[in-house]
Amino acid sequence: MSDNTETIFPITIFSFGYKYGPPQDVNLLVDVRFLDNPFHDEKLRSFTGLEVCISDFVLNNGAGQQCLLHLHRMAEFLAEQLKLKNKEELRIAIGCTGGYHRSVAITEALAKLLSSNFEGVTRFHRDINKESH
Repeated sequence: MSDNTETIFPITIFSFGYKYGPPQDVNLLVDVRFLDNPFHDEKLRSFTGLEVCISDFVLNNGAGQQCLLHLHRMAEFLAEQLKLKNKEELRIAIGCTGGYHRSVAITEALAKLLSSNFEGVTRFHRDINKESH
C-alpha cells in the first residue's frame, strides 16, 4: 500500500514442504525451490529458517532479495483487491522441498514486511517439525 496506513485485513502466510504435498485452500502458492538450499551445507543443515544464519543465507543475495520484493508487492496488491471485493482473507503458501529452510525464511520475512501496513497478519510453518536434520 502506498499511503502507509494500516488496514485491517486478515493475511495468513505459511510455509510448507512439497514432499508432504501442496496445500489446497490458498489464494497464492509460491515455489521457492529455485533459491539456494542451506540443506546442502553441512554446517547449516540442522538450523531452520527461523534462525538468522538461515534467513541470511536465503535472503542476503540477489535472488532472495528479488523474490521477497516481488512477493511483497504481489501480496499487497492481492490483499487490496480481495478487500475491495469483500473477501474475508488472503492465504499465501510458500513452499520448498521440506518446509524447513527456504520457505520458512521467506514466510517470516514476508510476514514482517506485510505487518507494517496490515493488521491481522499471521504466519505458521506447517511442516517444520516433520523431520530432523
